[in-house]
Amino acid sequence: MTGAAHFGAMAAIFGGAIAGGWLLRRAWSLKADKAPWRWAGLGLLSLTILWPAWLLGEARGPFIAVTLLSVAAFGVIASGYTYRPSRAGRAAREGLAPEPAERAPSAWRTTLRWSLAGPIGMVAAMGLGIGYATWAPGEMQTRLLIGGLIVPLAWGGAMAWTLADSRILRATAVLVGTAISGFSAAMLKGFT
Repeated sequence: MTGAAHFGAMAAIFGGAIAGGWLLRRAWSLKADKAPWRWAGLGLLSLTILWPAWLLGEARGPFIAVTLLSVAAFGVIASGYTYRPSRAGRAAREGLAPEPAERAPSAWRTTLRWSLAGPIGMVAAMGLGIGYATWAPGEMQTRLLIGGLIVPLAWGGAMAWTLADSRILRATAVLVGTAISGFSAAMLKGFT
Protein backbone atom coordinates (compact mmCIF):
# COMPACT_ATOMS: atom_id res chain seq x y z
CA MET A 1 0.00 0.00 0.00
CA THR A 2 1.36 3.41 -0.92
CA GLY A 3 1.75 6.42 1.31
CA ALA A 4 -1.19 8.20 -0.34
CA ALA A 5 -3.42 5.18 0.29
CA HIS A 6 -2.39 5.11 3.95
CA PHE A 7 -3.10 8.82 4.25
CA GLY A 8 -6.52 8.35 2.60
CA ALA A 9 -7.37 5.46 4.95
CA MET A 10 -6.31 7.49 7.96
CA ALA A 11 -8.39 10.45 6.78
CA ALA A 12 -11.42 8.17 6.40
CA ILE A 13 -10.84 6.69 9.87
CA PHE A 14 -10.49 10.17 11.37
CA GLY A 15 -13.66 11.37 9.64
CA GLY A 16 -15.62 8.34 10.83
CA ALA A 17 -14.34 8.85 14.36
CA ILE A 18 -15.34 12.52 14.35
CA ALA A 19 -18.80 11.67 13.01
CA GLY A 20 -19.28 8.88 15.58
CA GLY A 21 -18.10 11.12 18.40
CA TRP A 22 -20.45 13.88 17.29
CA LEU A 23 -23.39 11.44 17.18
CA LEU A 24 -22.63 10.29 20.73
CA ARG A 25 -22.27 13.86 21.92
CA ARG A 26 -25.60 14.67 20.33
CA ALA A 27 -27.18 11.69 22.13
CA TRP A 28 -25.80 12.81 25.48
CA SER A 29 -27.03 16.37 25.04
CA LEU A 30 -30.63 15.41 24.24
CA LYS A 31 -33.28 15.09 26.93
CA ALA A 32 -35.33 12.43 25.10
CA ASP A 33 -34.97 10.09 22.10
CA LYS A 34 -31.33 9.35 22.82
CA ALA A 35 -31.32 5.74 21.65
CA PRO A 36 -31.17 6.28 17.85
CA TRP A 37 -28.32 8.77 18.16
CA ARG A 38 -26.47 6.54 20.63
CA TRP A 39 -26.81 3.42 18.47
CA ALA A 40 -25.76 5.31 15.35
CA GLY A 41 -22.69 6.73 17.11
CA LEU A 42 -21.64 3.41 18.64
CA GLY A 43 -22.24 1.59 15.36
CA LEU A 44 -20.18 4.10 13.39
CA LEU A 45 -17.35 3.97 15.92
CA SER A 46 -17.36 0.16 15.88
CA LEU A 47 -17.27 0.14 12.10
CA THR A 48 -14.49 2.73 12.14
CA ILE A 49 -12.41 0.50 14.42
CA LEU A 50 -13.08 -2.76 12.56
CA TRP A 51 -12.85 -1.98 8.82
CA PRO A 52 -9.18 -0.85 8.85
CA ALA A 53 -8.20 -4.42 9.78
CA TRP A 54 -8.94 -5.50 6.20
CA LEU A 55 -7.27 -2.50 4.60
CA LEU A 56 -4.22 -1.84 6.79
CA GLY A 57 -3.67 -5.23 8.42
CA GLU A 58 -5.05 -7.15 11.38
CA ALA A 59 -2.77 -5.52 13.94
CA ARG A 60 -1.92 -2.17 12.42
CA GLY A 61 -5.42 -1.22 11.26
CA PRO A 62 -7.28 -1.38 14.59
CA PHE A 63 -4.28 0.19 16.36
CA ILE A 64 -4.31 3.19 14.03
CA ALA A 65 -8.10 3.38 14.26
CA VAL A 66 -8.16 3.42 18.07
CA THR A 67 -5.38 6.00 18.17
CA LEU A 68 -7.15 8.30 15.72
CA LEU A 69 -10.45 7.66 17.50
CA SER A 70 -9.07 9.01 20.77
CA VAL A 71 -7.66 12.11 19.04
CA ALA A 72 -10.97 12.70 17.23
CA ALA A 73 -12.99 12.23 20.43
CA PHE A 74 -10.75 14.74 22.20
CA GLY A 75 -11.36 17.17 19.35
CA VAL A 76 -15.13 16.69 19.53
CA ILE A 77 -15.11 17.24 23.28
CA ALA A 78 -12.80 20.24 23.04
CA SER A 79 -15.02 21.85 20.40
CA GLY A 80 -17.73 22.26 23.05
CA TYR A 81 -15.47 24.04 25.52
CA THR A 82 -16.88 27.24 26.93
CA TYR A 83 -15.13 29.63 29.26
CA ARG A 84 -17.25 30.74 32.18
CA PRO A 85 -15.92 33.53 34.36
CA SER A 86 -16.20 33.02 38.07
CA ARG A 87 -19.10 34.54 39.89
CA ALA A 88 -18.31 37.69 41.82
CA GLY A 89 -20.51 36.81 44.79
CA ARG A 90 -18.66 33.62 45.68
CA ALA A 91 -16.02 33.50 48.32
CA ALA A 92 -12.63 32.28 47.16
CA ARG A 93 -12.63 29.55 49.80
CA GLU A 94 -15.83 27.95 48.52
CA GLY A 95 -14.17 26.43 45.44
CA LEU A 96 -11.39 24.66 47.32
CA ALA A 97 -11.58 21.12 48.63
CA PRO A 98 -12.96 20.95 52.15
CA GLU A 99 -10.48 20.57 54.96
CA PRO A 100 -10.67 17.58 57.31
CA ALA A 101 -12.91 18.09 60.29
CA GLU A 102 -11.38 20.24 62.97
CA ARG A 103 -10.01 17.97 65.67
CA ALA A 104 -9.29 18.76 69.25
CA PRO A 105 -5.58 18.09 69.74
CA SER A 106 -4.78 15.49 72.35
CA ALA A 107 -1.62 13.53 73.06
CA TRP A 108 -3.10 10.09 72.54
CA ARG A 109 -4.79 11.03 69.24
CA THR A 110 -1.61 12.59 67.91
CA THR A 111 0.46 9.56 68.93
CA LEU A 112 -2.06 7.15 67.44
CA ARG A 113 -2.28 9.15 64.22
CA TRP A 114 1.52 9.21 63.84
CA SER A 115 1.81 5.50 64.53
CA LEU A 116 -0.99 4.71 62.08
CA ALA A 117 0.59 6.81 59.34
CA GLY A 118 4.02 5.35 60.05
CA PRO A 119 4.71 1.87 61.35
CA ILE A 120 1.17 0.46 61.49
CA GLY A 121 0.44 1.68 57.96
CA MET A 122 3.72 0.17 56.79
CA VAL A 123 2.91 -3.19 58.38
CA ALA A 124 -0.56 -3.18 56.79
CA ALA A 125 0.97 -2.32 53.40
CA MET A 126 3.52 -5.11 53.80
CA GLY A 127 0.69 -7.50 54.64
CA LEU A 128 -1.03 -6.55 51.39
CA GLY A 129 2.16 -6.93 49.36
CA ILE A 130 3.13 -10.25 50.92
CA GLY A 131 -0.44 -11.55 50.63
CA TYR A 132 -0.42 -10.66 46.93
CA ALA A 133 2.96 -12.29 46.40
CA THR A 134 1.79 -15.55 47.96
CA TRP A 135 -1.68 -15.84 46.44
CA ALA A 136 -1.42 -14.27 42.97
CA PRO A 137 -0.93 -16.55 39.97
CA GLY A 138 2.16 -16.23 37.82
CA GLU A 139 5.91 -16.57 38.06
CA MET A 140 7.60 -16.10 41.41
CA GLN A 141 9.71 -13.14 40.27
CA THR A 142 6.69 -11.30 38.87
CA ARG A 143 4.67 -11.83 42.03
CA LEU A 144 7.53 -10.56 44.20
CA LEU A 145 8.03 -7.50 42.02
CA ILE A 146 4.35 -6.54 41.97
CA GLY A 147 4.01 -7.27 45.69
CA GLY A 148 7.00 -5.02 46.33
CA LEU A 149 5.44 -2.26 44.23
CA ILE A 150 2.15 -2.55 46.12
CA VAL A 151 3.82 -1.80 49.47
CA PRO A 152 4.81 1.87 48.95
CA LEU A 153 1.54 2.66 47.18
CA ALA A 154 -0.55 1.12 49.94
CA TRP A 155 1.60 2.77 52.61
CA GLY A 156 1.16 6.17 50.99
CA GLY A 157 -2.58 5.60 50.79
CA ALA A 158 -2.68 4.58 54.44
CA MET A 159 -0.74 7.70 55.41
CA ALA A 160 -3.01 10.02 53.48
CA TRP A 161 -6.14 8.35 54.78
CA THR A 162 -5.17 8.28 58.46
CA LEU A 163 -3.96 11.87 58.48
CA ALA A 164 -7.13 13.15 56.78
CA ASP A 165 -9.76 10.98 58.45
CA SER A 166 -11.41 12.43 61.53
CA ARG A 167 -12.41 9.01 62.90
CA ILE A 168 -9.12 7.66 64.12
CA LEU A 169 -10.51 4.46 65.65
CA ARG A 170 -12.01 3.41 62.31
CA ALA A 171 -8.63 3.87 60.64
CA THR A 172 -7.01 1.86 63.43
CA ALA A 173 -9.44 -1.03 63.00
CA VAL A 174 -9.08 -1.10 59.22
CA LEU A 175 -5.27 -0.97 59.20
CA VAL A 176 -4.85 -3.54 61.96
CA GLY A 177 -7.41 -5.81 60.29
CA THR A 178 -5.65 -5.42 56.93
CA ALA A 179 -2.29 -6.31 58.47
CA ILE A 180 -3.68 -9.35 60.28
CA SER A 181 -5.62 -10.65 57.27
CA GLY A 182 -2.70 -10.07 54.86
CA PHE A 183 -0.15 -11.90 56.98
CA SER A 184 -2.66 -14.63 57.91
CA ALA A 185 -3.42 -15.28 54.26
CA ALA A 186 0.29 -15.45 53.52
CA MET A 187 0.88 -17.92 56.36
CA LEU A 188 -2.02 -20.13 55.25
CA LYS A 189 -0.57 -20.72 51.81
CA GLY A 190 3.12 -20.13 52.16
CA PHE A 191 5.36 -18.90 49.35
CA THR A 192 5.95 -21.52 46.70
